[in-house]
Amino acid sequence: MRKYIVTIIIIAALGLIGYDRMSRCEAIGASAEPDPYQQGIAEKILRFHILANSDSDKDQKVKEKVRDAIGNYLAPQLEEARDLSDTKNIVTTHMDEIVTVAEETLEKEGYSYGASARLATVDFPVKTYGSYTFPAGEYEALEITLGEGNGHNWWCVLYPNMCFQGTVYEVVEEEADEALREVLTPEEYADVFNERNYQIRFRFAEVLQKWGL
Repeated sequence: MRKYIVTIIIIAALGLIGYDRMSRCEAIGASAEPDPYQQGIAEKILRFHILANSDSDKDQKVKEKVRDAIGNYLAPQLEEARDLSDTKNIVTTHMDEIVTVAEETLEKEGYSYGASARLATVDFPVKTYGSYTFPAGEYEALEITLGEGNGHNWWCVLYPNMCFQGTVYEVVEEEADEALREVLTPEEYADVFNERNYQIRFRFAEVLQKWGL
């Protein structure tokens, strides 16, 4: 009975989060006006973007392995980064090594289609990451292309760090909240912070803790 109730709670929470994200994206997409804070937000962050070779299950899975390998390599490199400029300089300086890490990971998994990397201005649609929804528009990103780059992409924010806890990939909620507040204006922060998603996640965590899960 207890497992049944927890399952219902999980499904309901995920459904509410998904519905809230869809509603917000639809509302933004329906508006002809661009987000007034997008450019200011874009000037203060660096995104991390990986394009898979294709949408096959194997290409999508190896994309995640490349993500983890690059994160494992970059994490210690970025420990000394004090700001956005430092982060970009470190990424640029180590671009050849980033490509090598990606290609070695592909080769280890039996893929020969190679990889490329660059700092580029990329046109992103509305994207939600954890409790944060970033408006559509152009952002600078470390972009990794695997093979033909025709598959679904993976993304996060490299600066401030919303991607990795140490060398392990995860949504870094608490650290991200503090870091975003430091680099964004209060208006820009309010624009990306999805309070409803945060409240659902917080209440969901309380329920699981209550049940000893």
